[in-house]
Amino acid sequence: MRLTFASTVLGLALALTACGEGAGSPPAVTATPERTTLVLYDWAEDLPQTVLDAFEAEYGVKVAYQTYESQEEAVEALRTGKPVDVAVIEHDFLAPLLARGLLAELDFRNLPNFKNVLPNFRDHAVDPGNRHSVPYQYGTTGLLVRTDLVDPPVTSWADLWDPRLAGKVALRADQPRELRSVAMLGLGLPPQSEDVAHLEAAGARLESLLAQAIAVAPERSEAVPVLLSGQAAVLLGWADDYRLAKAEGGQVDYVVPREGALLWFNSYTVMASSRRRAAAERFINFLLRPEVSAEIANYNEYATVNEAALAHVRDELRGDPAIYPPPAVLAGAHPFLSLSPQGEQVFEGLWRRVRATLKPEGS
Repeated sequence: MRLTFASTVLGLALALTACGEGAGSPPAVTATPERTTLVLYDWAEDLPQTVLDAFEAEYGVKVAYQTYESQEEAVEALRTGKPVDVAVIEHDFLAPLLARGLLAELDFRNLPNFKNVLPNFRDHAVDPGNRHSVPYQYGTTGLLVRTDLVDPPVTSWADLWDPRLAGKVALRADQPRELRSVAMLGLGLPPQSEDVAHLEAAGARLESLLAQAIAVAPERSEAVPVLLSGQAAVLLGWADDYRLAKAEGGQVDYVVPREGALLWFNSYTVMASSRRRAAAERFINFLLRPEVSAEIANYNEYATVNEAALAHVRDELRGDPAIYPPPAVLAGAHPFLSLSPQGEQVFEGLWRRVRATLKPEGS
C-alpha cells in the first residue's frame, strides 16, 4: 500500500508508545574487504565523529564528512556533479533528484536493517517502495520565543509581521521553501498552493519580513546565541535550537503556531554516480543499527524514525514534545512537499527579489 507522508504522522505518534517491543539488533552485514573512502554529504553537526570512526574500525572504510548549509545548495551541487556517495536529503527535495536520475536504486540485500524503519515512514508517494531513499529522522519547524522579551505571547505565524517584533525576528535565509510555507500560513493560505496570486502575495509578505529580519547561520551553535543575547526575540527554528537554548538557561518557549507546525523528514540516499554503492549501502545499514541510530539521535537531538532505536534514546528527549510531538500536533502539521516545476519556477523568480532585502546579522 502506498502512503502519503501526511497520512503517516498519527500512526508514528502511536508507534512511539510501543517502541522497542520485540525489536532485536539484526545481524551485521559482512564487512567489505576493500579499503576505500566514502563521501558523506550532510548538514553540519548532524552525525558524531564517533559513529564514523566506529564504521571505519569495523569495515576499514573511511567516511569523509562534507557539509552544506541548505538543501538548495546541496541539490544544486549534486546537479552539477559534486562527487558524493551518500547524501542526506529532505523528502521534498527527492523529486527533482529522482527526475534527473541522480539517485541510485538501492540493493536491499545490503540493507537488512531497513526493517527497523517505522512502517509509517516507508513507501511515501515521492519514492514508492523506498527504492532510492531510506528515511532517517524527522522534526517540526516552529518558533523559539524569548518569553521575557515578548508580551503578549506569540500564537500565530502572522505574528512575525507584528510591528512589536520589527527587527527582532531571526531566521535562516537559505531556507526559501520553509519561509514560503510560513508566509502562506501567515496569510491564511494553503502552504502548497501554486496559485500565482498566492505565490506573489507570499513573496510580497516575505519581502516585508526579510527587510527587517536578522539573518542567522544554519548551525544552531551560531543561530541560537542571537536569540539568547536578546538581539532577536523570536527565532524561526527547530527542536535542536530549542534544546540548546534551554541548556544555556534561556527563557525560551518552543511555540507551535495555531495554524500548525511545518513537518519534514530526511532520508539517506546513494548517488547514481557513486562507484562505491555497495560500501555506501553497508554504511547506511550500519547507521540503521538500533544502538547507532540512537547514538545519532542522542547527539543531534532530532527524532529518529528507527523503531528499534527508540528504546535507546534518552528519556529526556523522547519525553520532550518539541522533539517527539504529541498526536494532536502531528495531526495538524503541514508536511513539506515539492511544488510542480512550474510552481517552483514562479517562486524562484520571486525569491531572487525577496532575498536581496535581507539584512545580515549584526547590521
